Amino acid sequence: MRVTLRSDHVEIEGYVNSVERNSKPITDSAGHYVERMCVGAFTRALNRNNDVHILLNHDWTRDLGSTAKGNLELHEDSIGLHARATIYDSDVIDKARSGDLVGWSFGFTDVDVDETSVDSDTNLPLRKVRDLNLDEVSILDKTRNPAYAGTLINTRDNNKNVVKLGEELLSDCELIDECKEDTKTRDVEPSQEETKKPKFSYYSEAFKMLKEAI
Repeated sequence: MRVTLRSDHVEIEGYVNSVERNSKPITDSAGHYVERMCVGAFTRALNRNNDVHILLNHDWTRDLGSTAKGNLELHEDSIGLHARATIYDSDVIDKARSGDLVGWSFGFTDVDVDETSVDSDTNLPLRKVRDLNLDEVSILDKTRNPAYAGTLINTRDNNKNVVKLGEELLSDCELIDECKEDTKTRDVEPSQEETKKPKFSYYSEAFKMLKEAI
């Protein structure tokens, strides 16, 4: 994720999700499973919807623009769904300046899913999403990052929209401040002291935040 600060706005660029790569275990009312976005799924979704919105933390009261408004660009390439956004919201600019932005996420509903496979690593059902309706992509701040990338969980909300807490691409955030001369990269991986803590504590905190969110 690349964050560039300008005098009156911030430019945010990166991958929202990778294709043909299994998610971490996802939980909803039906149980546990692993999900994979198939090649072409995002392209089909974008061809149907020319007004995908960009939100802060999946919050529709924090609508920051859309592809129709021109401040959000989305396309699928060989890696996955790539996003580039120009945001003039003062709160997001402040979060970017303070290093509080941690990554991307997205909300969608299923259109075509293959549910005949099993994930060999987890032995959980594998859902291959071949087509979807993409409603929004979200910029996540630290309030949606309950633990570090290696121990985060994914879940669906009650409307079956995917809320990804801990996309595997959250590892680094590059901050470029055009108002200054220096450039820095902020690593959001756990410190040495944090890695000494039991992983269970991270999962417990994640599930606690998930329960409160639901």
